[in-house]
Amino acid sequence: MSFCPVGTLAAMSIVSDVKERGVEAVREWALRLDGVEPARAVADTTALAPQTRDALLQLADRVRRWHEAQRPSDVTLEVEPGVLLERRWLALDTVGVYVPRNLISTLVMCAVPAQVAGVRGIVVCTPPSGAGMIAAAAEALGLDDVWAIGGPQAIGWLAYVERVDKIVGPGNDYVNEAKLEVARDVPIDLPGGPSEVVVLGDGDSELIELELAAQREHGHDAVCRAVDTLEDAEAIAPEHLVLLGEAERDVDRVRNAGTVFVGRWSPVAAGDYATGGNHVLPTNGWARSVGGLGLETFLKPLTVQRLTREGLERIAPTVEALAAAEGMPAHAEAVRRRQRADA
Repeated sequence: MSFCPVGTLAAMSIVSDVKERGVEAVREWALRLDGVEPARAVADTTALAPQTRDALLQLADRVRRWHEAQRPSDVTLEVEPGVLLERRWLALDTVGVYVPRNLISTLVMCAVPAQVAGVRGIVVCTPPSGAGMIAAAAEALGLDDVWAIGGPQAIGWLAYVERVDKIVGPGNDYVNEAKLEVARDVPIDLPGGPSEVVVLGDGDSELIELELAAQREHGHDAVCRAVDTLEDAEAIAPEHLVLLGEAERDVDRVRNAGTVFVGRWSPVAAGDYATGGNHVLPTNGWARSVGGLGLETFLKPLTVQRLTREGLERIAPTVEALAAAEGMPAHAEAVRRRQRADA
């Protein structure tokens, strides 16, 4: 077992070791990096003041209602007489959730949509320091599988010990590199973090500074910028885009942002903690091609195809022509033989 104290290589080394040696590797890395063995987190109810618990449940209710509204419809279409296609949306069986230290709001953002989708098994990992508060919050949400494991070893645990169907949740550079590494074997949501905000507009300078200062609380590596044009903002494709003053009129032109806050009464903090919109969002330019967590993150589509004899006869010429063009004679024969067998 080797360790290189450089972000990408360290995460890759840890994940590779966990993939090879499983629980024992997680134990060794947890002792080395966190100073404690992996263990189920014990809820510390004293860490959640009554008003905090109430706020948590209020947020959970809004997140639940917003994500329930996103449920896609199943589709059925007879594309030709006797050729019936269905697309059904099914919940994933198991999901792993990584929650950074003390971020109970992120637990809500990841776990509640999974519950709404119908995911049967939700496994939570969070750094040992502060795990008691996360476990208490999880308990309030009806979750009981919480582990006090942080960093890349937690991502390895979810991927190769728990063997979940998908891993979601933001983290630091080490966690994100670990997620990208395990994505060879287990799907992830996206590599979320460090946090980003871009403010565009001629609004009150105090409001602009308030937004930038709020994001700086996420750490020294947070991206906090005020820009002059929408083109400048689009080039960054930020996690959060704030439009103030005249720039509010640009909202319908925005294409590249994780989420957009419009106007002086729409601070990013409202989305972080209270609106119900999901705050697990793409960073590092990923907003050019993906969005943040939604109900579909925890669903998968299944296509069902049914053909009658008449339907197969109707589309057989298409199969035969394309199979011939691609040099796939067995494909054409699979259709012909069925027709001959039933003649």
